[in-house]
Amino acid sequence: QLQASGGGLVQPGGSLRLSCAASGFTLDYHSIGWFRQAPGREREGVACISSTDGSTYYDDSVKGRFTISRDVAHNTVYLQMNSLKPEDTAVYYCAAGTVIQSSRAIASAYAYWGQGTLVTVSS
Repeated sequence: QLQASGGGLVQPGGSLRLSCAASGFTLDYHSIGWFRQAPGREREGVACISSTDGSTYYDDSVKGRFTISRDVAHNTVYLQMNSLKPEDTAVYYCAAGTVIQSSRAIASAYAYWGQGTLVTVSS
């Protein structure tokens, strides 16, 4: 089971840190992805961290602003979001799975999903 948390209301330019905590399995053995879905839009891959070598992927829209990291001791993956923009407003989901590099931004490649946490960027 995955539990995403840390969402909330933040002003443009602000920061949030999302957490994805796992229970019942070890996150370190899975690739972890963060996805988001805004109203009326498809779910899109935001960031991913690989289980094999810790390599990361970021969508172009968040490069340089978002950072994904893994805390093995706490079985948790984080998404640090800085310089937030109104267009970052969405429900954010974390997902886990055995994912090849070419599929890391594809939602259907992930087997396990958290419940989502809402991020609202607005003044």
